[in-house]
Formats: sequence, structure tokens, C-alpha cells
Amino acid sequence: MRPAPAPLTVAPVSSSPFLALGAEIPWSSLDVAEVVPAIDALLVRARSDVAAIGASEADDYARVLGALEHALEPLSRAMAVLSHLEGVASTPALREAYGAVHPKVAEFYGSLPLDPALYARLVAVERREAEARTLDPVRRRHLDKTIADFRRHGAELDEAGKRRLAEIDVALAQVTHRFSNHVLDATNAFELLVEDEAKLAGLPASARQLARAAAEAKGKPGWRFTLQAPSVMGVLTYLDDAAIRRAVWEAYNRRAAEAPHDNAPLVVEILALRAEKAKLLGKADFADLVLEDRMAQRGAKAEAFLQDLAERTRAAFAAETEELRAFRRELEGPDAPPLAPWDVGYYAEKLRAARFEFDEEELRPYFADERVLRGLFEIAGRLYGVRFEEKPETTWDPAVRTFAMFDGERALGHFYVDLYPRENKRAGAWMASLLTAGTDADGSVVPNVALFCANATPPSGDGPALLTHDEVTTLFHEFGHLLHHMLSSVEVRSLAGTNVAWDFVELPSQIHENWAWEREALDLFARHVETGAPIPDALLEKMRRARTFRGASQQMRQIGFASLDLALHRRFDPAAALLDQARALMAPFAPTPLPERFAMITSFSHLFSSSVGYAAGYYSYKWAEVLDADAFSRFLERGIFDPETGKAFRETVLSRGDAEDPMALFVKFMGREPALEPLLLRTGIPVAVA
Repeated sequence: MRPAPAPLTVAPVSSSPFLALGAEIPWSSLDVAEVVPAIDALLVRARSDVAAIGASEADDYARVLGALEHALEPLSRAMAVLSHLEGVASTPALREAYGAVHPKVAEFYGSLPLDPALYARLVAVERREAEARTLDPVRRRHLDKTIADFRRHGAELDEAGKRRLAEIDVALAQVTHRFSNHVLDATNAFELLVEDEAKLAGLPASARQLARAAAEAKGKPGWRFTLQAPSVMGVLTYLDDAAIRRAVWEAYNRRAAEAPHDNAPLVVEILALRAEKAKLLGKADFADLVLEDRMAQRGAKAEAFLQDLAERTRAAFAAETEELRAFRRELEGPDAPPLAPWDVGYYAEKLRAARFEFDEEELRPYFADERVLRGLFEIAGRLYGVRFEEKPETTWDPAVRTFAMFDGERALGHFYVDLYPRENKRAGAWMASLLTAGTDADGSVVPNVALFCANATPPSGDGPALLTHDEVTTLFHEFGHLLHHMLSSVEVRSLAGTNVAWDFVELPSQIHENWAWEREALDLFARHVETGAPIPDALLEKMRRARTFRGASQQMRQIGFASLDLALHRRFDPAAALLDQARALMAPFAPTPLPERFAMITSFSHLFSSSVGYAAGYYSYKWAEVLDADAFSRFLERGIFDPETGKAFRETVLSRGDAEDPMALFVKFMGREPALEPLLLRTGIPVAVA
């Protein structure tokens, strides 16, 4: 266990670390009392620098776009660190401070495209470049995309339109922040205590230990279940007691649906603001607005993609659903009740165990957290020629670790790993960049700094954390995002790393999940916690055969979320009840009828916890799955550790950020545009032969 962070110190704002963050972030010196004055000071500085660019007569790239990047960098870094802390080490004071500055920062960034003087400088650069043609392709792309982005965000609106757009951006920043807080508060407000051990029948030892530790941490008897993902999944997958399963399922799917954390009116407000913004900017709906700069380009094209995928999946989905119903009747007789939503995971796990003689819990002993982490590093080393060293550093929590990344002897930067749930940490798993490598205005060179977080099963007692295979694939996913950032070689920060189209950004993350299924990769890290033996052939074969188990159902679930997202952002009816609309939209993709009180929309943080986020973009997961399944087929053909294939993927995708059109990058790697069939085959869905 690492020592606790040093006490926070108070310093005058003139010397606050927030004002000049570099690669070595002084986490223990970041004082919440400095947040508001420091961010205000950075805003004043950024506004002044931007005003100077606009007031100049500059018409060249370096003095306009280059200067603009330098002007925004200190504020961007401070907000990245602050936003991160608010998500992983939340306190009432930090939440209040973040809530005070976030709208002001959103207003500032929203004001940039509305600044006529700044826009005039960009147009001047565009005009000069059209005549001189001196820019290299990457900077030319940066110029073109920046001007298009300014126009898409109101640069050519009249003054009244610009004022209203600025008001909308501030309002969205405020209301989405409240949404996020409500989800965290509602998640933490729930607990279910069980004191009769007989009611835990079916629950594996790992889940019991987790629940016992949760109760002990609160000084309570028995076993305590929460709405943190490891707790919820254990109950819904294994617990025999249907009443408890129902209570947990309903609580999880009604998070932030009731006072004092009711998000339903906030969702309606967010949708209205986004729709108004789209109309103001000349778009039919919010989907068309945000997708213009993505691979799909329009909401209709994204919906057509989902509809095509759904139609190819529907027959297999129906067959899987009927198979699960029939299996319950086999177990309980012809009068077995219909499946309810809280029954699906439970009976699916029993069916999987019966069909494949496979229990996911059998794999836990092979996935000790430290070995998994080292496996990620070893695989990246073999594929991309990089290596990792742990750094002793005090961070935001004693459980967080820091690692440096090297390409040979060249330092690429460092990153943080935060794996386990805490009450002051938001749910889910994610990667975030804190600094993007480049040269600062003063000439100093800054490396990449990033992090990835999860909410995986934590250690219990003195032993290591033993992860599920699903948690392992989640870590591979987030690590793929991290590699995309850390391996970037794009000089223009705005186009570097993960600053790519949202329907392309999941390719580097999702493709790396594939290594968690391959024997050659698993043998590098999947060793029994007691014996050190690799996963036995029979168990691995069962695991791999079970991979496509209910694959169509999982795919329909994701298509359902994505379809709900696009429908709300294209056709939401403010006169009808939000929860009724959301339930009706999700119903065709659910294996059971959804209860009237179904309210998952009120905790759908991907869509509503930030001004844009995955709004109108949740389809990106499936879009990128098509890309990743197809791209991984090249590794399967040539060897999953083939150095030439790894080098090609690094050079054409991981290192290139948004320096080129994403489809062009994919074609450079594969030699053709993507095919849908590899995803269907990987999911276990029959593919018609032409």
C-alpha cells in the first residue's frame, strides 16, 4: 500500500500549480481553494492572448493557428486536471469549485468561433494559403478543419444568434454537470444489506467477499450490495434470490429518476438546448450538427448503419431469446413464469454453464490484477516496440500507480492507472489525456501524460484482486485508447492522439480487446494465482466457444442504446413523457418486456454528463467494431505478434491521430474499405454466402 498523499497546502494564486502545469503534476499541492481564482486568472490570460491574435494583422499559420494553440494550452491543461479530479476524488468543495468554473470555461471556448476578429485572421490565413500553398498537409488539414469548425459553431451568425449560442453553451455546461452529479449521488445513496447468509445462495465466493468488505467498511453487519458495477453484476448473474435480483436491477435502472436526484427534467432540458443549438446553426437536428465532422457525417447515415446491422442480427437475437425461455422451462417446468429483465443475466449464465460447462468464475484465479497489468505492457512491447517502468509518485489516491513509457531509450511520457471503485469516483471505465506532447510557447518540450481508470473488482484481504475476463477486456480496451494517445507523432496538438472523429476513436481501443482471447497473448499473463499454471486447454476452449454465446443479444443491446440516442436527438417529442418515449424506443431491442418504471435514460452518462460527449454518437461503438473486427483479421492472418503488422498499425493508425482522413488511414492499413462480415462472424451471426 502506498503512503497517503501529503496534506493539501494553501498558496497564493500567483504561485498556484494550476497556473503552469507541466509533465510532473504536483497532485498533493493542488488546493481546491485555488481552483476558482486560478481558473479565472487563466481565463483572463487566454482572453488577452486571443484578443491579441485578433487585433494583429497576421495572416500566416504560425502567428494565428500556432499562436491560438499556445494561447489555449494552459487553460486546457488546468481544466483537464480539474475535470479528472472531480471524477476520481470528488468532494463537496471540489464539486462546488468545478461547478463555478466549468460554465465560465465553456462560455469562453464557445465564444471563440463567435469572435469576428479571430475568425477574420483565420480567413486571412486561408486566403494567403490559397495563393502561396506553403503549408504541409497536416497543418493544411488543421487550417481547413478549424475554419469548418468555427463555421459549424456560429462564426457566421448575426450578433443576436451569437449571443443566444453563447447562452446555450453555458446552460449546457451547467445542466450536464448537474446530471453527472445526480448520477454519482444516486449511485452512492443506495445500499441493500443482507444479514441472512441463506439468501446469498448462488453467489460466488468472490462476490460474497466483496459484499462483506463493503459492509465492514461501513461498520455494518452482514453483506452490503451497492450500485457499483462489480456488485451489480455479481447479483444479477449469480444470485438465486429473485427478489433481491429485482431490487438491485430496478435500483440500478432507476438511478437518478427520483427526487432529490431526479435527472428526467434535466434530460428534457438538455435535449431542448441541443435541438435549439442545431436549428440556430442551420442543421435539421443535433445529430446532423455533431456528425458533420465524423465518418458518418449525418444522422440519417448513422441510423441506416444501425438499421442494417439490426436487421442482420434480428433473427439470431430472436432465436437466442427463445432458447433462454425454453431453457428456463426445462429447469422449472412448463409453467415457469416468463422471463423478467432481472432474470436474463441469471438464466443466461446458467445456460452458458450447462451448454459449455463453463463458469466465468473459473477464470478469476488466472487474472490477478498485477499480472494483467504486466500483460498489457508485454503485449504492447511485442507489437509496438515500447517498454514501461513504474515511477514512485504521490497521486490523488494511494491505490493509483504511475508508469513511464519508452520507445527504446526515448521517453514518450507517463500515465496513471486507477483500477478500483471508490465512493468519490464516478462509475465506468475511461481513458483521458492530461497533456499532449509538443513544444510550449516558451520553447520547452512537454511529453504525453495520460491515465486510464476502471471500476474493477478490488482486492479482498491480503491477496491480489482477481478479475473477471470481462474486466480484463475492459482494461485492454482503455489501454488501447492510452496507446493511441501515447504513441502519437502528430506535431499539431489539436490533431494528435485521440483527437479524432468519435466514430474512429474506438478502433484503437476495441481492436486491443482481441488479444485477451488469444492463447499466445494470454500465456504471457494469465497464470493461476496459486500454482502459476496457464489456463488449461479445456477451460480456454470453453471460454472461446462461449465468446459468441448470446452474441446477437449483446449486439442488439448496443444497437438499442445507439438507436435510442439518435432517436432522442433527432425526433424527441417534448410534449410526451420522457421515460415513456425512452422505454418505447428500447423495447424492440430488449429480450423481455420493460417495466413501466424503467428509467435507464436518467443515468445514461455517455449522453448527458457533458455538453456533447457521446450524444448522437453512441453508434460509434458498433461502427468502430466493424473497423476493429476487420482490421484484426490482418493480425490473425499474419500472426497476432507479427512485428510488421504491429508496425503498420502503429504507423497508419496509432501514431497518426487526425493528421489524415480516418477512412484513408484505415485503407492504408487494410488496403481497402471496411467489410461488415468479420464482425458478424466474430459475434456468431451467420453470414450469407453470395
